[in-house]
Amino acid sequence: MNATTDAAASKPHFALAIATGLGLGHLPKAPGTFGSLLGVFLACVSFGLSISTNISVWDLRATTGIVFTASSKSFLLIAGGLVVLVSLLGVWAAEHVADYLQKKDPQIVVIDEVSGQLITYLGLAVTSTSFALNWKYLLAGFILFRVFDIWKPFPARLAESLPGGLGIMADDWVAGVYAALALALARQLGL
Repeated sequence: MNATTDAAASKPHFALAIATGLGLGHLPKAPGTFGSLLGVFLACVSFGLSISTNISVWDLRATTGIVFTASSKSFLLIAGGLVVLVSLLGVWAAEHVADYLQKKDPQIVVIDEVSGQLITYLGLAVTSTSFALNWKYLLAGFILFRVFDIWKPFPARLAESLPGGLGIMADDWVAGVYAALALALARQLGL
């Protein structure tokens, strides 16, 4: 085997696929934002798996519409399970990719944003027994997470100093928790 073949054989393809959010991390502009959008998509999938349909009339002049609500308990179970799975795979994949690229926190790793964004939407389910997901909550959660991810309030910067994949992932978990709390508060206030 030559050096090119050895490098190709040792390339962690599966870890790269996970760490880059199925390639989103390779986008030339704002890969972290696209990683967050993958998290929004996965939150929608989790919501879809936990919905019940309620028929209601939106407006007397309008036709009858369908409002989808999710049981908070089932959403927490499905989305929470997904958070755990993405987080565990993320720590493993991020560490392998960082070792392979010989960088502490490679920009192409976006699985941390996926995980943190998923944590954000758990905030919708903690204030009542059911909730409806709409574009306003999706957008608010997305913006809140990106703000906290960029700002890195305490202890996010400290979490970055953890070793390996844990350090890559942990600051986004902190940002996700802050964003989840802010989203829960916004929902409680009826915003």
